[in-house]
Amino acid sequence: MLNYLQSHRQKSKPQPVRPLRPGVFDRLLVREFVNTGFFVFAVLLAIIVLTQLIRLLGESVGGTLPVEAVLVLLGFSALNYLPILLSISLFLSVLLTLTRSYSDSEMVVWFSSGMSLTRWIRPVMMYSLPVVSLIALLSLLFTPWAMSKMDEVRLKLESRDDVAVAAPGTFRESKQADRVFFLENVAPGNNRVGNIFVQSVQQGKIGTMVAKQGLQEIAPNGDKFIVLLNGTRHEGTPGQLDYKIVEFERYAVRVETVESKKQAPNPKAYTTLYLLQNRTSWNLSELNWRFGLPVSALILAVLAIPFSFVNPRAGRSLNLISAFVLYMIYNNLISVINSWVGQEKIAEGTGLLGIHGFMFALTLVLFYYRQAVFSWRRLAR
Repeated sequence: MLNYLQSHRQKSKPQPVRPLRPGVFDRLLVREFVNTGFFVFAVLLAIIVLTQLIRLLGESVGGTLPVEAVLVLLGFSALNYLPILLSISLFLSVLLTLTRSYSDSEMVVWFSSGMSLTRWIRPVMMYSLPVVSLIALLSLLFTPWAMSKMDEVRLKLESRDDVAVAAPGTFRESKQADRVFFLENVAPGNNRVGNIFVQSVQQGKIGTMVAKQGLQEIAPNGDKFIVLLNGTRHEGTPGQLDYKIVEFERYAVRVETVESKKQAPNPKAYTTLYLLQNRTSWNLSELNWRFGLPVSALILAVLAIPFSFVNPRAGRSLNLISAFVLYMIYNNLISVINSWVGQEKIAEGTGLLGIHGFMFALTLVLFYYRQAVFSWRRLAR
């Protein structure tokens, strides 16, 4: 009987749980990081695209932007925001994943099994390095290209003449503010338009012309004219009775050419190689911004590991708000320091290494603090 009880106790003794292999642990975390990051990035991108689309459509309705240019500018604008969106998504994906692990008491299990907080650095780096490389590629190459293309499109739109700007069914004022055009319809396949209204001011007198048809002609010397056919011209001074009414079969109105405006230098549209070769203060400021984006993204991803601690009995709202405030402070400090570099208040090396070095030191301090707290709790138990 005694032998039976001893054998029964040996059989009912709980077997030790096999620890999760490091490769499996890393893959599971990276997969969860990717899923969360993709969702956060999709939401942020949708918000940016929607806000930019509303702004561009507002310009299109106001007549300052043609409809066919809306999608082009929207694509370049979205490409310009991609490095920042990827940086935010990287930070939030690591933060949300680890915060959920704290809330579900998963982190307690991992710490009880002997894993330290620094064990999470490896999967975070496996997930962050490809994203940081993409941020660096966008920041150094594609974003300046997109900005230069946006400037080219804007310059071409500002160089259009009054007839090219005029849209059917809308009143349009000339760039010289001395004429108002209205075109009711446009015949497809040719340059003829129907039911034209033109009001101009010449020598203090207002002239109003109405024609059933019109067309656009180019003279041999390159001057552009809008020709009104079978119309009437009313000319006179408002408040007086000296109005003249003239009927005509053909009336040509010269369209003033618009010279291209000289734009101020935009360092954001310069290539990175050009900025390195022309090291002015504002060019160095732009270089600090471009090189600082991937560096800050990597620091924030690692900073999210100790910063994601949350009490399982409490909510996660305070932690997320604190993380958002931290990101805004970090981003604003980068902008302020880059502005100081452009104004030559500080050296470019101090500006680039100062704020990022401070955030890296803060990351080390938080790691040490969290690791010390967990070690003290384990010793107390």
